[in-house]
Amino acid sequence: MTIADRHNEHGWPQGRFALIRQIVRPARAIFGAIARIGIKDYPPDTQRRLKIVNVFSFLVVVTTFIYAMQLWMSGDKAMMPVVLINLGLAVIVSFVPLMHRFNEMAGGLLLVVAEFTALIGFTSYFGRLGGAPLQYVVAAAAPFVIFEARRFWLVFAIVTTALILHLVAWFQFPTDAARLHTDPRVLNSLYVQGAITTFGLIAACVYYAFGLVENAKAETETVLRNVLPDDVVERLKAAPGETIADGFSDASVLFADISGFVRLAHELGPERTVALLNRLVTAFDELAQRHGVEKIKTIGDAYMVASGVPIPRPDHAQVLAAMALDLLVAVRDVSAAENLDLNVRIGMASGPMMAGVIGRNKFSYDVWGDPVNMASRLEQSSEVGRITICPTCHAALKDAFILRPRGLIDIKGVGKQEAWFLDGRRESGSALPVQ
Repeated sequence: MTIADRHNEHGWPQGRFALIRQIVRPARAIFGAIARIGIKDYPPDTQRRLKIVNVFSFLVVVTTFIYAMQLWMSGDKAMMPVVLINLGLAVIVSFVPLMHRFNEMAGGLLLVVAEFTALIGFTSYFGRLGGAPLQYVVAAAAPFVIFEARRFWLVFAIVTTALILHLVAWFQFPTDAARLHTDPRVLNSLYVQGAITTFGLIAACVYYAFGLVENAKAETETVLRNVLPDDVVERLKAAPGETIADGFSDASVLFADISGFVRLAHELGPERTVALLNRLVTAFDELAQRHGVEKIKTIGDAYMVASGVPIPRPDHAQVLAAMALDLLVAVRDVSAAENLDLNVRIGMASGPMMAGVIGRNKFSYDVWGDPVNMASRLEQSSEVGRITICPTCHAALKDAFILRPRGLIDIKGVGKQEAWFLDGRRESGSALPVQ
């Protein structure tokens, strides 16, 4: 029996939940429509802040109007001035969203002035025990949400004004100085309402502020983890100013380059070229994640990946070789799906290298050393659809992979160098066909 069935069994028909949804959905739509009034031409960050101002103003209008109607329906003529203050506040605050047309701060300032003035009016009629002075405390937090902390002097002025008005209201309007002498039970009720409003609004402001901080931290961390290895991100978080630089006695690096891509890009045009590159790089990224190797960067249509950094591993050459073979398959799959003549050249080398984080405003994790230069040269001299590897890779891969001698090749900056083609895995029993 499902939870819904149990509810049905105990007198909670499923239609009741549907009824609740029917009530909530229009309410959310109304709040959404109100939140968007007057914010269209502002940047996204400003729009988010003005939405809060609009919703807050709407709640003020609704609650003060309801409160005014309650007092009016009580039949107590002495309460009419308070009724008029509430109605006046509701009317003035209803214009807050329209003030955004003049300036992004105009609506917030109108809200602050109207609230501060109305609170003095309420205090004059009920005295300080009516709870109105307590609501000035909300100004210790709300201006940071309404105007943002970057407008420090404006926020400081509002907070200071609220403090002064709170003290004035408290000392100038004791109970015996109130214009209305009401039942103590009424004053207690008003004070409870004021306390609930004050605590609720302060809690909401703090929750919103912490929510912004957490969202910013999450966004920053997501960006960092998309650019830097997870291990490096954790080290940066632990010691933000520390230089990240490591040496590795043995690691592997791979370069892959789409052959004939410049010519193909001229034929496809910008939009299709970017879409194709995105599809290829996305497929390569998925392979890097699956094999547990580290993507270093893309340069145009070239893709660079390393294994054994930033966390050393003894099988760095084997896992990178496995990824290289899968790269060939991925390119063929995309080529068939897009009906394009796509192919790739790959170079791979192993040996000691260095790695670290460079840059200040835009971080990047990079690797340096002879194997990096060697892998780049091997990729450039490789054949289309083939993987060319160095002697160090040959020694590490010969037992588990099918390697074919290529002979001596001339490597710029190195001279004559023996090289091999990586054709497949031995355990698979067959080699990839030579293109």
